[in-house]
Amino acid sequence: MKQINSKLFLLFVCLVMAFSSCKKEKQPEPTPDNPYTCTSCVHSPEARAEYDHSSRGVYKGILVASTGTVRFDIGNNDNTISAVMTIDNNAVTLSSDIEWRVNEPYIASFTGVLDGQAINITFSVQADGSDARITASSIPGHAYPNFTIVKETSDALIEAFEGEYSVSNGKKGTFNIIQSRTLKKWGGIAREQGTHDDDYISGTLNSNTILQDGKEIGMLKGDELSGSFIDKKGNTVTFSGKRTL
Repeated sequence: MKQINSKLFLLFVCLVMAFSSCKKEKQPEPTPDNPYTCTSCVHSPEARAEYDHSSRGVYKGILVASTGTVRFDIGNNDNTISAVMTIDNNAVTLSSDIEWRVNEPYIASFTGVLDGQAINITFSVQADGSDARITASSIPGHAYPNFTIVKETSDALIEAFEGEYSVSNGKKGTFNIIQSRTLKKWGGIAREQGTHDDDYISGTLNSNTILQDGKEIGMLKGDELSGSFIDKKGNTVTFSGKRTL
């Protein structure tokens, strides 16, 4: 009996040690010395160099209609054409049966199912990869969606941020931007809560940390941005956001 108990005790100790070693450590809270990082995001371009000036490749975007992001893969690694849209933290895979053709614009309807309902998004881009946009969309439960789409190239990672803003006059809403640290540019859409009124925003990224639109409006630290500025009516606008794509 003593020998059996000893073996059982050793087995119990081993199980406890194994369980303890498998426990995930809690991620540290972001600090100035340890800024927030999007662990689900890529940190180098996915686009292939041979498609940098083609309608083929990778396209990333933001949307307001609620809030979300979208990523199109137009035959970047093989002949597969697909997209993933995330809206209000719900991800849906989209597909199209329109084949890509060399030296031609790519225009295709992408379809999928979100919350049991069919959605449809029409993607369009010129033959050289310019003027990427959504020309039509139907997303049940999300009225008047508005997109900003950018082509990623092999030397310029495209990042998407979702955030919010508030104004000293009591207004608030969605503040989503898309940017490239390599190109030192950013742009996006702000939509006031409860309306379909959108403001298009854009500017430059100075030293990869300072957001400007003619003046400094905020800071980028790691994968998180925040700031405040005075609008044309003299109101103070405060915003913040985190990278999600």
